[in-house]
Amino acid sequence: MVCGATFGAIVPAAWLAWGRARVRLRIAGVALRRALFRDILSVGAVACLSSLQTVLTVVVLSGLVARYGTTALAGYGIGARLEFLQIPLVFGIGAALVRAVGVNYGAGNGARAKRVAWVGALAAAGVTGAIGLVVAIAPSLWAGMFTADVAVLETASRYLRIAGPCYGFFGLGLALYFASQGARKVLGPVLAGTLRLAIVALFGLLVATRGLELDWLFAVVAGAMLAYAAFAAAAVASSNWGR
Repeated sequence: MVCGATFGAIVPAAWLAWGRARVRLRIAGVALRRALFRDILSVGAVACLSSLQTVLTVVVLSGLVARYGTTALAGYGIGARLEFLQIPLVFGIGAALVRAVGVNYGAGNGARAKRVAWVGALAAAGVTGAIGLVVAIAPSLWAGMFTADVAVLETASRYLRIAGPCYGFFGLGLALYFASQGARKVLGPVLAGTLRLAIVALFGLLVATRGLELDWLFAVVAGAMLAYAAFAAAAVASSNWGR
């Protein structure tokens, strides 16, 4: 993994330094400017919290599911891998959203920037939602790739049937988070991620400590995705994207 990540950093850096790209990377003569750091970190520093929240959500859930035994934890792990796989898929749309929204926002066309954000978010919701519905109907298509253990397959299937239909909401909220970066309005979608983490931690702990069935914990995961999308959508809809 380290070698792969290193290779993935060297190749694009070499391409930019080669001069064939529209933007050429030149290290020599670069002057560090406080204004540029402030401009970048005003969005990036807050945006970093989103990735941390996503990982923490899985960490917290893993700890809660572990209370139900190793079989339950293995089944949840298989289901959660597919959830994590939605992130790079939405990133493909989100990377375009950051640029398209940023160009329009910077040109003073905030209304068009917001339309771009909604179209991209709906596209991301369509892709992730379709995947979620497929695995909810036929969970063995995904879970069967990793194990033949009947008990583990059953737990993974239960997770995918409950959480899978809400993958579209997760994709919607994540795409709006990317779009908001282009408009420098990232705080709302990041707070939506905070809400998701809080719901999973608080209600998940309540379910686990009360000894309720594992399906209730998976329902908390699904409800947290729905709340995440609703809060992110409300934040974008209510924010002023005028120049």
